[in-house]
Amino acid sequence: MRVRGGATVVNSATEDPVAEDPVAGATSEEPAGPVTPDATGDDPGPGAGRRRLRLVAGVLVVALLAAGGGLFAMGRQLRDTPATSNKALTDSEATTRVAGDVTNALGKVFSYSPSATAVTKESAKQLLAGKALQQYAALFGQVEKQAADQKLTLTTHVVRAGVTRLTHDSAHLLVFLDQVYERRGKAASTAAAQLSVTAQLRDGRWTIVEITSR
Repeated sequence: MRVRGGATVVNSATEDPVAEDPVAGATSEEPAGPVTPDATGDDPGPGAGRRRLRLVAGVLVVALLAAGGGLFAMGRQLRDTPATSNKALTDSEATTRVAGDVTNALGKVFSYSPSATAVTKESAKQLLAGKALQQYAALFGQVEKQAADQKLTLTTHVVRAGVTRLTHDSAHLLVFLDQVYERRGKAASTAAAQLSVTAQLRDGRWTIVEITSR
């Protein structure tokens, strides 16, 4: 508003309340500038999201590999324990075979008559080996003389042969025997015996390599 020659002239343009009001001018809408991500990373954008996914995927792969390695080691330990490596618990055919071979061998080497000790000695050479054969040979000389002098006959029957441990070429057995002694002119007598036997698979046949009386 201006005063000219006592007259008051109203300038409508300058009287615009919005134009003269500093507050109103200050609240006028300004053009929006570009939006940038804040410092907290709440809006990382597609590139950062892909990087985060790759990181998570990598961590998962490492974790799965570590877990898989641990499970493999545990499984190998379980497979290698004595219980699981003992074929006497899992292979009935092999268990029956070794028990049969040992039963047959013990019946032959611990049975003799006054007139057939040479046959027993020859059987021992074929069915025994190692420490068992050495011990047998050292003692059988005395047995052979006694059998001839006393007209003694010994017959051995295997009552039970239990395989306690079996691998592809070695076996341990617990054997129960009944032995019948007969002297000419006297009544027969029976005695029970219990043996721990170790056998080895040689040339497709189980051979006794150690005998221990229990």
